[in-house]
Amino acid sequence: MISNVSFAGGAMAPFNRRKDGSSFRDWARAAVQGALDDANLEVSDIDALVVASESDFFTMQLNPAALLADECGLVGVAAKRVEGGGASGHLAVHAGVAEVASGMARRVLVLGVEPSASHLKGTDVGALYGLSFDAWTDGMTGIDSTSLYALSAQAFMARTGATVADFARIAVRNRAHACANANAHLPLDISLDEVTASPVVASPYRRLDCSPLSDGAAAIILARTSDLPARPQGRARFRAAVSAVDTVRLGERSDPGFFAGKQRAAQRAYAAAGVTAADIGMAEVYDSYSGAQLQSLEALGLANGQTIAAEREDVFSAQGAVPVNLSGGLLGQGAPVGATGVAQVLSAALQLEGRYFGQQVANAPRFALVDTHGGIATLNAVSILEAP
Repeated sequence: MISNVSFAGGAMAPFNRRKDGSSFRDWARAAVQGALDDANLEVSDIDALVVASESDFFTMQLNPAALLADECGLVGVAAKRVEGGGASGHLAVHAGVAEVASGMARRVLVLGVEPSASHLKGTDVGALYGLSFDAWTDGMTGIDSTSLYALSAQAFMARTGATVADFARIAVRNRAHACANANAHLPLDISLDEVTASPVVASPYRRLDCSPLSDGAAAIILARTSDLPARPQGRARFRAAVSAVDTVRLGERSDPGFFAGKQRAAQRAYAAAGVTAADIGMAEVYDSYSGAQLQSLEALGLANGQTIAAEREDVFSAQGAVPVNLSGGLLGQGAPVGATGVAQVLSAALQLEGRYFGQQVANAPRFALVDTHGGIATLNAVSILEAP
């Protein structure tokens, strides 16, 4: 169990497609300053920086940790970059947790940033994402991430009875949640019919089942409570930060539709935190595609083996027993890869502290779960946070 790492504060630069001439350096500075303000700290209080950025092709910047330390006034601190595909931001948070828990650093700034939308053409981004699987057998053969996710979703549907209507419900709900989030890329009021009528990308997925390419940044600060200014309402704290990998090539898995690596990470996280899945009161879950959210919820065990029934009974809605992705998730809030996991943790922590800037959970839970992955749930990161 992790008992001495607290969330000090955090902030986001809005997720969207930037057309204003700004760059990832600008978004990083804005997120960092917002996090410092939220934590009531100064730049001089930070002694370590962990940067998440998935691809140098997006930033066109090798060694981004050093550059961003300089840009953010952090010259002299220890700095490093973490990369793990779609899980990059969340794994950077785990690195920051480890530094604080081990005593290597007192106050760690975790910064995720990615210009996924404005720098390259969508087709080029798609080709790069194909390399995040097995580049030899997948990416270089021309298959893209949507096709691989679709194959996994088809296997999931065949086994569980999930339908395109179930997927569409998630696309509608997450975009609706995003309408309360001023930082969201796609806050949309859409219908089930609009989702199922949108163009097919790779069956069963249609355009509105897919998360967007986004630009943006998010930053959080981690520390021991004793190393932070007093806060009367207390601070959210980490109870577990666990990761696990699965077989990289989808066709070599015993069930391509089941996220076994994610299940391993979740089970280890529950054990490390001393809780069960039934103790989780809300979650931020990786929904790069609508069906991937259902697959993730199944693997995380948040519906006691009845994921499809729970989805149809609104268990995961804002008013349900386990609200999921009140931020809007990747589908609504957006998906600048390096920043995604950092923003998920930020959302969960602020929800637990009762000061989230979007749709606040109706009944503040004791525990929240954050789930992110790279590949087709190949590299999985799970965190469990506890309310003050």
